[in-house]
Amino acid sequence: QVQLVESGGGLVQPGGSLRLSCVASGSIFDIYDMGWYRQAPGKLRELVAISSVGGTNYADSVKGRFTISRDNTENTVYLQMNSLKPEDTALYYCNANVQPYGSRRYSSLWGQGTQVTVSS
Repeated sequence: QVQLVESGGGLVQPGGSLRLSCVASGSIFDIYDMGWYRQAPGKLRELVAISSVGGTNYADSVKGRFTISRDNTENTVYLQMNSLKPEDTALYYCNANVQPYGSRRYSSLWGQGTQVTVSS
């Protein structure tokens, strides 16, 4: 059983910073990519940033402010968020495409989400 666990959310003032972490644990053979999505109330879930073998991609709204990084030895992905704005307020989800041991397929897994609130 593979699971993703996020941490690092919280309340921060506009202009502040937060760092989110997501650890994939369990019987993992390979992870193709890991990324962060977010969902604000009344809105669809959207991609924030993703890290794969081909590189990294960011939503236009976070380019230059957010940085995604991975520690492949620890099956962990981070999201450093700087210059936060009220419109960044959302529930942030970790996603990973994981190949468990004994399986030929990759499965798309989601974490439980961590709340980020940007407010003065």
